[in-house]
Parts: sequence; structure tokens; C-alpha cells
Amino acid sequence: MMRVFTILAGAAALATPHAAIGETLPGCSVALAYSQAHQGLAVLVLRDGEVVCSSAKVDEPHEVWSGTKSLVGLMAAAAVQDGMLRLDETAANTLTEWRSDPQKSTVTLRQLLSMTAGQPSAVGRPQGYADSLKIALVAAPGTRFQYGPAPMQIIGEVMRRKLIAAGQDPNPRSYIERRLLAPIGVRVAEWRNGPDGNPLMAQGLVLSAREWVKIGEFVRAGGTVGGRALVDKHAFAELFQGTEANAAYGLTWWLPRQSASRDPVTRTADFAMSPTGLPRDMVVAAGAGDQRLYVIPSQRLTIVRQARLDLAALLMRSGGADWSDRQFLTLLLGK
Repeated sequence: MMRVFTILAGAAALATPHAAIGETLPGCSVALAYSQAHQGLAVLVLRDGEVVCSSAKVDEPHEVWSGTKSLVGLMAAAAVQDGMLRLDETAANTLTEWRSDPQKSTVTLRQLLSMTAGQPSAVGRPQGYADSLKIALVAAPGTRFQYGPAPMQIIGEVMRRKLIAAGQDPNPRSYIERRLLAPIGVRVAEWRNGPDGNPLMAQGLVLSAREWVKIGEFVRAGGTVGGRALVDKHAFAELFQGTEANAAYGLTWWLPRQSASRDPVTRTADFAMSPTGLPRDMVVAAGAGDQRLYVIPSQRLTIVRQARLDLAALLMRSGGADWSDRQFLTLLLGK
């Protein structure tokens, strides 16, 4: 433990907080040091929309990796408000080629968003939309949590076809930017496409901390901007409810809940393995390399943490990670 604090003390000299005038978080400096000691690039904390802790480089865009998935959940809630879909409708309502498959024909959009539709866990570059539709199920829909890119790519194809049917631009990215990001005031630095030229829905979004935090503030405000709801309120609430297969994962958002899931991604998230003491209302968008967007309504906080993705270290992880969400939040909040 002494070695940990020695490292943090040394890093603290390099990680000068740029907090707003007025109220600051007492744990700001030590939390910035902890982040920097673990490949950190940027930290930005807002309380009631005002900056109370900040590192440098919060305006430099970085890939949020699977943090992109949580934006897909918000897209679905917006599409529910627009009358384009229902969370419990089957994907086969739109994906006609699935109708003759005994298992795929029963998969719901909710199951795709909660990673319980039956596609296998996978890492690496996602396949295109059409190829993702062809992936065989390895579990009965609704029975097992299996984290991977395929469900998000399939949601991308569902939205593409629904947008065509509605006579709109079929690009899901265009829909997200028009319906959500533009009203929120988010500027996208980049959004990578997959091998088929369609936007990657499982990853690929590039944002600065200052832009990503705006999405968190939108969530903290209950899916509203200036008091106006941009998404269906019931669908929005369901984004943050876990499933029987994994209590720590809702519809594209992570939750501080004890999880019995054996999925390797869940096992490396200590807010799922040991959530005791963490704010119960916290919700998290998380990406590879420990990219994080934490939203804690009860404490009026929105927190972004971005880091370098060390692929070698990521592949060597087994059962736990050097980065600890619990440690970072404990230092930051002074708990």
C-alpha cells in the first residue's frame, strides 16, 4: 500500500488539476495522479454542470471504444419516442431473413441491447452488418450474457432498415447525430466505419472528454435538454435495469450490481464484482483501455476518464485489471 501512495505522490506532481473557481473535489489531485499512473490521458468532472476537477488535454479527441455502445442504447430510446421501434419487438419484424430460423426469429431488440441474444462473446474488429446477421447463436435467446460487438452491429442494421422504411437517411450515425448529439451540443471528432462502410455501432466513436461529458450530463438530466425529453422516458429508464443473466449490465449501460456472470469482460469490472459502497444510482459507459463515463445523479456528478489503450496489457489480463474503478472513485470522492 505504501508503494501505491508513493507512486501517486510522484505522479501528483505532474498531474496539476485545472479545477473551476469555486467548489472543487478534495480528491481531485490524487485521483488525477492515479489515472495518470494507469495510462491516463484525461479526466474531467462536472458537478451540477460546472467543472470541479480537470486534467489537461480534455479537448483532445480519443477513441471511446465500447463506450460507443451506450450511445446505441440512447439511440434506441429516441427511436421508441419516434414510434420506429419497441424494445420487446422481435428483430425478425425487420430482419426478414431471420423469420425462418427457430431461434433467431425469437430474438428481441431488448435482448440484443442487453447482450443476451445468444451471439458468442468476441473481441477485435467487428464484422459488417450483413455478416453479423449470419453469426450462429451459441445460447438460447435471453439465457446468457455474452459481451461482444455483433449485437450492436445487428441493431445498426435494424435501424438502417427502419430508417429506409420511414423515408429517412438510412445511416444510423446520421440519426444519432440529428436526434441526440446535435441537440446536446456534442461535436464528433470521428466515427470509424466497419468493413462494409457502415458506422461501427460497437465501437469507433472518437470524442474529447469535454464532448463525452455532455452525453453524461444528458443522462444525468434524465434524457432531457432544457426540460425537453429527447427520448422515450420509459425506454430510457429501462436502459439502466440489469437482467437475470447479468445484473451489472442494462441495455448498453453498466451498473454497480453484484454479478454472477462468468463473461470475461464483466469479471474485469470491479464495480460489478464488488459494488458495495459505490453509489447505487451510478451508471457507466465503459470502453477498452478503461475509458469511462460515470454518471452519479445522487451526487450531481458526471465524470469522464480517458486513457491510452495498451493492447498487450489488455490481452494479458486474467481475472482482474490493474485499473480499479473503485479505487479511482474512492480517491476522487474522498470516501
